[in-house]
Amino acid sequence: MDIATLIGLVLTFVLIVGSILLGGSIMAFVDVPSLLIVVGGVITTTLIMQKLPVVLATMKVVVQSFFDHGTPEAVLVEKIVELADKARREGLLALESIEIPDAFLNKAIKLAVDGTELDEINQVLTAEVNSLKTRHGQGQEVLEFMKGNAPALGMIGTLIGLVNMLQHLSDPTTLGPSMAVALITTFYGAILSFIIFGPIHDKLKSRTAAEVNRMEMCILGVNCLNKGEHPRLVKEKLLAFLPPLQRAALTEAK
Repeated sequence: MDIATLIGLVLTFVLIVGSILLGGSIMAFVDVPSLLIVVGGVITTTLIMQKLPVVLATMKVVVQSFFDHGTPEAVLVEKIVELADKARREGLLALESIEIPDAFLNKAIKLAVDGTELDEINQVLTAEVNSLKTRHGQGQEVLEFMKGNAPALGMIGTLIGLVNMLQHLSDPTTLGPSMAVALITTFYGAILSFIIFGPIHDKLKSRTAAEVNRMEMCILGVNCLNKGEHPRLVKEKLLAFLPPLQRAALTEAK
């Protein structure tokens, strides 16, 4: 589990609820019509914007933002270098019995062991990378739409509340409560946009970039294995994909 996502989300709501309780009652910020306008409106407009299967798939991806199942880059480098050393000494067929934890790298190695031409291996693996980018891109577009639409729907709810308030100007005692309810929809829209949809969209975008980076490492590694390159050279090539701190740690490692 990606504990940072959970901690950030929980602490953010704790801070918001805490600040509300310090100044008044939490029930003052609960308004069912406003929730219907903002939450319901985000759902319905998203269905207008995108196909239902894509929207449902996006919701599953949002749940996955709390988990990170990707193989760490440093582990991939060490594994590929290990495979390169064995392939150089014993041939590609010797890799068939080795357990490889990363699914994409495992697929790439199996293609190489099966004797598939290098160009065809690259075509298959590149197609999978492009497919991943397309799938993830669709989900990110949905979240970006929801991020931008939530404040707009909050503003619509506020305008509705203001119109209702102006219709009862003859009763000054209703102005304060009516104005408070009108502003709550904007509050809900801001919460959804800047605390939920926005950060999750950005996290998933960075996750996609990291996953593509790992897949490209695997493609380069398989190319090096097929060419029979020295493990030390393979390691130097793969280190280029790592951030400086991880690169330095692996460079110093024996």
